[in-house]
Amino acid sequence: MFKFSAFCLFIVLFYSQVVTSEKRIFGGHAARAGQFPFAAGIYVTTDDSRHFCGGVLYNNQWIITAGQCVQNAVLFSIQLGSNYLTANDPNRLVLATSSYILHPDFNPETLENDIGLIRLRIPIEFTDYIQPIYTLPANDMKADYGLLATGWGQISDDDAELIDELNWVTITSITNDECKITYGDQIKDSMLCAAGNYMEGTCIGDIGSPLVELIRAGNGCLAGIASFISSHGCESTDASGFTRIYPYVAWVRNVTSE
Repeated sequence: MFKFSAFCLFIVLFYSQVVTSEKRIFGGHAARAGQFPFAAGIYVTTDDSRHFCGGVLYNNQWIITAGQCVQNAVLFSIQLGSNYLTANDPNRLVLATSSYILHPDFNPETLENDIGLIRLRIPIEFTDYIQPIYTLPANDMKADYGLLATGWGQISDDDAELIDELNWVTITSITNDECKITYGDQIKDSMLCAAGNYMEGTCIGDIGSPLVELIRAGNGCLAGIASFISSHGCESTDASGFTRIYPYVAWVRNVTSE
């Protein structure tokens, strides 16, 4: 049985057998300008480190991301509107934040309840390149759904750098029983696993990035938030792990309601 760990731009190891959460929007494709206008890049500063996470724009003032991305944070810089992290892009907004909310039951060792919310300092105006996720799920995600993952994470196990350009890959949801073949009883009902072909999935730098069921052009229903991968690394056939959004819909709406 494999253990799992979280992945931001560093590797966190849990237990005796590791699961590295590294690279992968692995086996993916470069996104077109404005193709995924809900995608957010998050630079996170803590007292002793600086790392990168993904996120998803929920409305004009809130970002949904992984709990591990906000825990112990002292500063965030949010990027919206551009597929590029560093290249010049007139559509990019770089935004300050006012606060964050970590799910009260987040467990950093088991990654249960791995979800957090970040509030932008001021509400933003939407553009063709900046749009909120279309909807949160009204029903639980079942197996065998075609889903789309996006992110700026590594694209190989040998390259520890983020990529500059947003990538996407299509993967398929699997049952939690199937996921337990890899991860054992660490898989809880609040988690969601999805798998692609060999070398397709999420990786380091993708934590907090969205897993979406497309229901309209370039947008759709937020099914999950990237949370962990197998110790076999990104270049494997093991499923990627996500926080299942459905159990947290009421919490998200309650926290973000004005």
